[in-house]
Amino acid sequence: MSHRPSSGLAAVSTALLAMSRHLEVRDVLKTIVASARELLDAEYAALGVPDDHGGFAQFVVDGVSDEQWRAIGPLPRQHGILASMLHKAEPERLADVRKDPRFEGWPAAHPEMSDFIGLPVRDGDEIIGALFLANKRCPKEDGRCGFTADDEALLSILAQHAAIALTNARLYERSRELTIAEERSRLAHELHDAVSQKLFSLRLTAQAAAALVDRDPVRAKGELQQVAALAAEAADELRAAVVELRPAALDEDGLVHTLRTQIQVLDRAHSARVTFESPGVRALPAAQEEAVLRVAQEALHNALRHADAERVRVSLIRDGRGARLTVADDGKGFDPRTVRSAGRHLGLVSMRDRAGGVGGRLTVTSAPGEGTTIEMEVPGG
Repeated sequence: MSHRPSSGLAAVSTALLAMSRHLEVRDVLKTIVASARELLDAEYAALGVPDDHGGFAQFVVDGVSDEQWRAIGPLPRQHGILASMLHKAEPERLADVRKDPRFEGWPAAHPEMSDFIGLPVRDGDEIIGALFLANKRCPKEDGRCGFTADDEALLSILAQHAAIALTNARLYERSRELTIAEERSRLAHELHDAVSQKLFSLRLTAQAAAALVDRDPVRAKGELQQVAALAAEAADELRAAVVELRPAALDEDGLVHTLRTQIQVLDRAHSARVTFESPGVRALPAAQEEAVLRVAQEALHNALRHADAERVRVSLIRDGRGARLTVADDGKGFDPRTVRSAGRHLGLVSMRDRAGGVGGRLTVTSAPGEGTTIEMEVPGG
């Protein structure tokens, strides 16, 4: 009798829903592998995404501890049965993988495996991965146990949906890369404007100093001191350009640090005072942090480009297990109903979509002459 904890359509549905919740490629791979191992009641499961150099760009395992994995050593190469699945694009179901002529051995710390099943993960004609499991848990009274044709059919369904989930995750990451590129371009424009203004002031002040050297040396000295101050400010802006135009580091630096850094740039680049506070906010799931960052950027763009604000306050505070973002300005404000009827959205539609996409809520409060406040609430993990 099988030890499988769940079976049938309900178990498959649960696994597919779990896959659909993740957008990060690594999270998708982990979910696929864990779901496959549970559904087929195997000791070990793995999924490899091949690279173009005979190895694997990513290789995720389930059933092996972190300590065991470190002891095993470097990622495997595309050889033996793994290579066969990737190149022939055919399923493999073996009673004992060690007796197959293609078997080339394992590292010393590798766990022992016998019965084996593996399927390629395909996106059309492209092989984007290989999903395989070993050591099915079942009674071995007759000395035999292994994966069945039913197991292969079930794994085939999972592999097809894994291809969809993995492709969607790749598209999501690509869209993030494009968004980051757009953000870098926008920051470059902001910094270019700020530096250009200071250099223009620097040139005018230097010209004034030159004209005053002969007839009013004291005033000329004052103008030259102003030249030095403007030059220092321009140098600071150029240093900021070098630092801030690095790729966005949300994954490495976290939401709070990334927001604070970008707001410091905007505060330098605009005449409006832009401030940020974030007491006691802990890390959120990646999708929530991405959504909060993009909504903050859109709201800041509106406040600085369209609202004629003198002051913009940004806060990110803890709200239960989640967080609340507030972007408030003292600008000219607007009537949200008029904006909608005129077909202008000021990014409100995309901001609401981003909030709703992570289970959050967006509230916009504004009126002519009374500034604008945008609040976004997001749940935690």
